[in-house]
Amino acid sequence: MSRAHEDLGEDRVAALVTLWHERFYGVDFLLLLGSPVYYAVGVPQGDGSAVVMIPGFMHSDAYLLVMYAWLKRLGYQPYYSGLELNADCPNLLIRDQINAVVSRARRETGRKVHMIGHSLGGIIARSIAAQRPRDTASVITLGATFRKSVMHFSLWREIDMVRDAILKKHGSEVKPGCYTDRCTCDFMKALRRKMPASVAQTAIYTRNDGVVDWRCCKTGNPKYDVEVTGTHAGLAFNPKVYSIIAERLARKARAATT
Repeated sequence: MSRAHEDLGEDRVAALVTLWHERFYGVDFLLLLGSPVYYAVGVPQGDGSAVVMIPGFMHSDAYLLVMYAWLKRLGYQPYYSGLELNADCPNLLIRDQINAVVSRARRETGRKVHMIGHSLGGIIARSIAAQRPRDTASVITLGATFRKSVMHFSLWREIDMVRDAILKKHGSEVKPGCYTDRCTCDFMKALRRKMPASVAQTAIYTRNDGVVDWRCCKTGNPKYDVEVTGTHAGLAFNPKVYSIIAERLARKARAATT
């Protein structure tokens, strides 16, 4: 077992990360406000394509307002996921809410959709991309542990609470292993599949992550994996992340026209 991990039993692994470091996420936001990239200066401009944003665990679309406004300035058509709180069965969230947003974005723009997900939102985004490659241009994840769930031990308590609520609310509508890596739903099956070559991938991570193990946020392919400095929470406001997003979205657009 890695020194960076602690076995909690029941297939659970805790990342030995420093959660207190996350208190500095505001620094990432302040740096963004002072960066030219925030004002869409010095980065590739958008082509009007749709970008669906998916929030992280126990969060709503509200904190992605900054990214929404920035994408709009850049020249893209951003879409919120429609989630009031990302604290339910991901398979049902995709089926009942997010798929409708992706379909609407595809229909309204007439183009394949880009998806950006933060943390758990990134895991959901990858699953959708794998399930809907004909509708997906690219998927960008920010601190998303899509390879294995390895996180600060305190988060496991919150996950237990959410899982209990899911099982109580949905009953037989969800699998017995819902909200675990062992689940056999369409959401998890898609995550285990190889991403279609037609979908451009970008996995952004930070070694200073105080919430999850950054090693689980990588695809393992250096063409797709990009390291930045900063906090886990701050990845949604990080100026370097915004520069990477602008470049990767534009790269996919250029590839589509060649």
